[in-house]
Amino acid sequence: MGDRIHPVILCGGSGTRLWPASRESNPKQFIPLADANTSSFQATALRLRDADVFARPTVITAQDARFIVGEQLAALGIAADILLEPQRRDSAAAVAVAALNAASHDPGALVLILAADHMIGDTPAFVAAARSAATAARDGHIMTLGITPTGPATAYGYIQPGESLPGEAGAVGARAIARFLEKPDAGRAAGLIAEGALWNSGYFLFRADVMIEELRTFAPAVLEAAQAALEEATTDLDFVRLAPAAFARAPQISIDYAVMEKTRRSGVLPVRFPWSDIGTWGALWEVLERDTDGNALRGRVAVRDTRNSLVHSPAEILTTVVGLDDVVVVTTADAVLVTTRAGGAAVKGLVEDLRARGEPEADAHRLMYRPWGSYQRIDIGDRFQVKRITVKPGARLSLQKHYHRAEHWVVVRGTAEVTVDDRVALVHENEAIYLPIGCTHRLVNPGKIPLELIEVQVGSYTGEDDIIRIEDVYGRSDAA
Repeated sequence: MGDRIHPVILCGGSGTRLWPASRESNPKQFIPLADANTSSFQATALRLRDADVFARPTVITAQDARFIVGEQLAALGIAADILLEPQRRDSAAAVAVAALNAASHDPGALVLILAADHMIGDTPAFVAAARSAATAARDGHIMTLGITPTGPATAYGYIQPGESLPGEAGAVGARAIARFLEKPDAGRAAGLIAEGALWNSGYFLFRADVMIEELRTFAPAVLEAAQAALEEATTDLDFVRLAPAAFARAPQISIDYAVMEKTRRSGVLPVRFPWSDIGTWGALWEVLERDTDGNALRGRVAVRDTRNSLVHSPAEILTTVVGLDDVVVVTTADAVLVTTRAGGAAVKGLVEDLRARGEPEADAHRLMYRPWGSYQRIDIGDRFQVKRITVKPGARLSLQKHYHRAEHWVVVRGTAEVTVDDRVALVHENEAIYLPIGCTHRLVNPGKIPLELIEVQVGSYTGEDDIIRIEDVYGRSDAA
């Protein structure tokens, strides 16, 4: 069992091209898109269940996503090591951390780097490909999986395969990499496919010691920062926090640029399983089941005289489309997107424009997840805000206070244990409690069912940063 592959899921992207469903507060890898019930992160974890092939997975993610990662893994009954990046430094730093972490247990460990937001339509074929690529990786090659193109896609990078690798690696179909090619236009993409080029999946399989050696040669600053971040890391609950100051020293660069385009040890295994990075709404339309008119319809929607379109409405809002072809219409509780299927790549620029205008919907959903549960804004205005708060059984919010607002809590389901300064009270369904400005307070769900309450905030400022944490079981220091 010591020769198993150690999978590492990189889980730090924001997926802004899939706005408004995907946002910084809950990015695309954590929401059901290709599958109505399972996120792409969960689907990635499920592909790694073969214990004869894969060891316990590692997840590298952002600090703000740590509890979503934990909860989604727990829902599947999958255990994993979770490393927290204090900031985004692109994939080279994450790969360096993954290699160093694996090498601390076994320098020759086989490490497989996977993205959390990809769709693969044939799990057995993926597992078989990983086993084949491992043959070449054991011989010292840094392998990637090259997807056989199904069309002249312009959203992917390409790989030009070279000669077959020597020995057993070549026998399983592995080839050297002649060169990496940037995302082409449609004409160039068609030419590359004719020449036998493959899509660059971004999956890498290597021995930990080999990747460390290549990082030391081609990206020593990345390796040094990753090493220090691991050595100075701290443990927080079930997570490992990489040291912020050390990690920040890593140059922001992808593993493709840092190592793969420079090393002479790279190799590619051509594969044919269905694959998509679900990078745009148009890409999602391509992988979803469609009706006889070519429409992919999700949620509470109705269409008429509409063809080859994607209509996505996970909220309670009824979304209707009449007389349009080749469009994307996405409805959420607080935002609507209308674009063409071909225009999905421009959504990222739209989100940047919204950020520049200070629109909160650019990054935050109305429904916000927290380690203790969630809250959803119902209404907001001058000097007030109304929220619906849900607290998981046994969970507790931080002991905190506010300088600018008072709060009224009305319990609508379950029982709340409420601390107000030195007093602790049980508040039952259809009962209320008042929290004056400046009081120290905490909310706990002592029961066996979710606690739901309506919170009415009144004051000169109702922003999330008016939270002074005095004590917190989740190790938070900000308004999260």
